[in-house]
Amino acid sequence: MPLVNTIELFKKAYEGGYAIGAFNCNNMEIVQAITEAAKECNSPVILQVSAGARKYAKACYLKHMVEAAVEDTGLPIVLHLDHGADFEICKDCIDGGFTSVMIDASSKSFEENIALTRKVVEYAHDTSKHPYVTVEAELGTLAGIEDDVKVEHGAESYTRPEDVEEFVKRTGCDSLAIAIGTSHGAYKFKPQQCTRDPKTGVLLPPPLRFDILEEVSKRLPGFPIVLHGSSSVNQEYVKIINAHGGKLVDAVGVPEEQLRKAASMAVCKINIDSDLRLALTAGIREHFDEHPDHFDPRQYIGDGRKYVKDIVKHKIQTVLGSENKL
Repeated sequence: MPLVNTIELFKKAYEGGYAIGAFNCNNMEIVQAITEAAKECNSPVILQVSAGARKYAKACYLKHMVEAAVEDTGLPIVLHLDHGADFEICKDCIDGGFTSVMIDASSKSFEENIALTRKVVEYAHDTSKHPYVTVEAELGTLAGIEDDVKVEHGAESYTRPEDVEEFVKRTGCDSLAIAIGTSHGAYKFKPQQCTRDPKTGVLLPPPLRFDILEEVSKRLPGFPIVLHGSSSVNQEYVKIINAHGGKLVDAVGVPEEQLRKAASMAVCKINIDSDLRLALTAGIREHFDEHPDHFDPRQYIGDGRKYVKDIVKHKIQTVLGSENKL
């Protein structure tokens, strides 16, 4: 089975009231963990590559690892560029065999965003040059830091529902990432933005703006919506990391029940990156603490890989609702 784009997967997800996990991958172990979990859950999956991953592992290595995962699992897998900064990066990925790309012009003016997105769409949809490649665009900006995406808290902006129809019509994009209160990184919210649970002491972030999501879905019926910055910052992994020498203080993410609600609405793709990083780090730190004599990467990265697989299965079964949807 070859790599696939998102059209049919998103159509089924929208109609079925679930979302597909878009998991960031940076190395072989993460690719294996994600796809093994998806295979065991009989779930569709999107593997996405960020600018940071392209610099770290090179796009060609990542593409061939994902193709190996297709061969190994038989799954229909989307290979997606996450946060493409300009036309050249998107074109390079399209020419290199990616089946989906995101052009992120959300920091530009509305008209500039439309113009750049439209340019990418025209190239991606030109089947005389390559197979049809789906394009994700973004309206509104998220706070936080993840790879090359850096937006200060307070500089983010919610998506304006009154803009989405014009934007989609003029760009021809296949899906739209919107800003309803999610955020990038493990430190998604400042402590002063949160309330603290009186029993557990855990920080509780402000709720997502479901009113915006609902209005967007009314204006774009049947159109797939994407949520970025949607890791929940699993507190068990935070505890493991801190118990074994880490210092993650007040790291907080998006509550899983809110993401499940979004997945039951118009959201067809939910991006998850920080939770995978936390899981991998937790496994490695724990391993080194318990086995200080080990130096074989297959031992300690193997433990990290297991935790990544565990969290991906949990997301598929509990948050995304995509189990047994193939």
